[in-house]
Amino acid sequence: MTRPAGGTPPTRPPLYLRRPLLAGFLRQWPLLAVIVVAGAGLLLVAADRWRPGLVVMGVALIAAAALRLLLPLRRTGFLAVRSQRIDVALTGSAGVALVVLALSIPPT
Repeated sequence: MTRPAGGTPPTRPPLYLRRPLLAGFLRQWPLLAVIVVAGAGLLLVAADRWRPGLVVMGVALIAAAALRLLLPLRRTGFLAVRSQRIDVALTGSAGVALVVLALSIPPT
């Protein structure tokens, strides 16, 4: 593409106008990452490997708490439901509880 003589370079429309679905996925990448990891844990549980599956799902919740704590508000997407303290405390404690419970049940 050539630049017009003496003019400014042509500007492209923003991504949310060109590809709204892709822009929505990119905006929600923290939540998508947590869902993918939790889905992998659910697949492990469905494959009759419940202990590693529950640990993976607990790690997904702990990762959600860490992302909510470390990312700025405009980057957290739908991970931000309540205040930051409440989100981090609830998801982090649920993740730790899930991992501890999964690891504390003795094997049969």
